[in-house]
Amino acid sequence: MSTYDKVLIRFGDLMLKGKNQKIFRERAIALLKQNTKHLNVALEKRHDRLFLVIQNEDLNAIEQALMHVTGIGSFSFVKSSEKDYDSIVLNAIQVIQNEVKAKKTFKVETKRTDKSLPHTSQEITQILSKGILKEVHELVTVDVRNPEVTLHVEINETEALIYLDSKKGLGGFPVGVAGRGLLLISGGIDSPVAGFLAMKQGVEVEGIHFESTPMTSIESAQKVIELAKKMSVYAYRQEFRLHMVPFFKLHQEIIARISPSYVITVMRRMFFRVSEKLAQKKHALVLITGESIGQVASQTLDSMHTIEAVTTIPIIRPLATTDKQDIIKLSKQIDTYDISIMPFEDCCTIYTPSGSSTKPNIKKALINEKFMVEYDKIIDEIVAQTKTFVITPNSDIRLEQHGFTVTEAWEAMHDHIEGQ
Repeated sequence: MSTYDKVLIRFGDLMLKGKNQKIFRERAIALLKQNTKHLNVALEKRHDRLFLVIQNEDLNAIEQALMHVTGIGSFSFVKSSEKDYDSIVLNAIQVIQNEVKAKKTFKVETKRTDKSLPHTSQEITQILSKGILKEVHELVTVDVRNPEVTLHVEINETEALIYLDSKKGLGGFPVGVAGRGLLLISGGIDSPVAGFLAMKQGVEVEGIHFESTPMTSIESAQKVIELAKKMSVYAYRQEFRLHMVPFFKLHQEIIARISPSYVITVMRRMFFRVSEKLAQKKHALVLITGESIGQVASQTLDSMHTIEAVTTIPIIRPLATTDKQDIIKLSKQIDTYDISIMPFEDCCTIYTPSGSSTKPNIKKALINEKFMVEYDKIIDEIVAQTKTFVITPNSDIRLEQHGFTVTEAWEAMHDHIEGQ
């Protein structure tokens, strides 16, 4: 039987949102219900506190579910108790005996919101400490300055809550409250991490992928689908929309007509042109990329300036100043790393000429693009041909426009890609 009977959930930055706090809390609660619906727990709302009542459920499963909910600042597994001091002492002893496995230094820290109690928080701490130490002196010794274990006791109007520690949640804001953004998602390490960080700040993220079969393999598209599955865990309703853009025709034009040193620059300028048009159709407010300053030739400040000059929509770069090793660490945290390093190339990597310019400028990019015949018409054509797939964690894939089954959706995607 578990030591704990509730989970105390705290909202982090949500508490700073003033008049919008109610909207943010409601979305956070919806996400919480969504992510715990498969567990044997019950939601309990009480004023400014939110609890999960544990009903014979594995604590690790609960923790894993909570770590997929954006907007949660921290949470604690707690033991609830009657408010009288004897009951608190008995329950605190049970928590320590069950959770402390080797002798530790400890202290009691009391907080009371029920001001009708006859003692101050400090006086309550002294009363509780004496009773607890009588029974668990073989497990803990007092150290009020630098304890290894802190026993927290929070006494409110209805009960006392007893817990040892708090676990840090994802923080940020509930996904969706900040509006919609389109993530330019390749098969690499960076873009899924950038999308996750945007989701963590409340952005409803949808993916846009430029597939270029037969230049790229269908496995490259499947790789992006697998990444989308991982990201769908954090999405509202656990559904991630992936827009597959048939880029082959435009890709051919770029390779045939653009100077090798400007191929990548012009290709990414075309990505942004297509993405902006698609964003307008999908009512997205921003584009999101996995760019990190200086990481590759197309991610120098000169390159970024030249590439984004073709758009008016804001570009968000969550990883702009992030070290590569920190990006890899995050990709492992969200379980996308092993997929990202699979050796299937996308259209950014399948043709990367040597000598790509690290300091491209807008004037030269425009001169190069004059050699492309009516590329704006091709852009309109491929935007119209873009297919949207709705992807969930359990491998359920459906074509948004038709509600296909998993098998039908994958066959439709295969036909869509192979037919280009």
